[in-house]
Amino acid sequence: MSRPSVSFEFFPPKSLQASFRLWDCVQTLAPLDPTFVSVTYGAGGTTRKLTHEAVEALNKTTPLSVAAHLTCVDATREETLAIADTYKASGVNHIVALRGDPPKDAGAYRAHPEGFSGSIDLTRALADKGFEVTVGAYPETHPDAASQQACVDHLKAKIDAGATRAITQFFFEADTFLRFRDACADAGITAPILPGILPIENWKGVQKFAAQCGANIPQVLRDAFNNANDAEAADLLATAQATELCDDLRSEGADHLHFYTLNKPELTRDICHALGITPKAQFENVA
Repeated sequence: MSRPSVSFEFFPPKSLQASFRLWDCVQTLAPLDPTFVSVTYGAGGTTRKLTHEAVEALNKTTPLSVAAHLTCVDATREETLAIADTYKASGVNHIVALRGDPPKDAGAYRAHPEGFSGSIDLTRALADKGFEVTVGAYPETHPDAASQQACVDHLKAKIDAGATRAITQFFFEADTFLRFRDACADAGITAPILPGILPIENWKGVQKFAAQCGANIPQVLRDAFNNANDAEAADLLATAQATELCDDLRSEGADHLHFYTLNKPELTRDICHALGITPKAQFENVA
């Protein structure tokens, strides 16, 4: 199999120490030559300013192609598009457009009365402005969706609105992605769908994430991590699990892997190395 392309997702730092951690993450993973890296938004747009600062810093000081997450939670259309215009002015032309989660304890999502109705509306507006737009996809039913087919139909509407690719929520079995990819093809979706891979760095945290987004954790995986005796055993298990998942995806034609790094790059690096994705060149700061 040929070397797959990769991309990495980072969190914006919330402290000086976290800023150093983000830079360490970039230094560790940049030599793997990602197609792009993205920087997330917090729930309810809580990291809006931090995301903007991190995106601009990475764009100015590294050779990486940087994408900025942008949501439409708790903001008017004018405010959201002003943020997009600021990105474009700084040379960032790739946006990951998401509806976004409501602020903590805010209950169900409600569109701002003067804002975008959701990710389809946001995607269309960004595409009309000339942005390269990536959107989210759910290989397992989104908690707010009526059915899995509704998730496929929603993705089709976002692609039709101008998105150029989709990144899936994380999952733990290759068949989950492959069934979704087949359903998308049947619906007429031809844009690339990138599988989202979450290395299990923190077992307790992953269980919480999975419960929130409706991702199924197979019982065999639960048993394996519950029986891991220490952190070293858990890391070896995580590397083996994600490497096997990625190998299965590659054997079925997935030629791009998107990693949710959680700003903890070691597992992602080790998984990439196990897959034969090794450094192409020494990373250089271009500031």
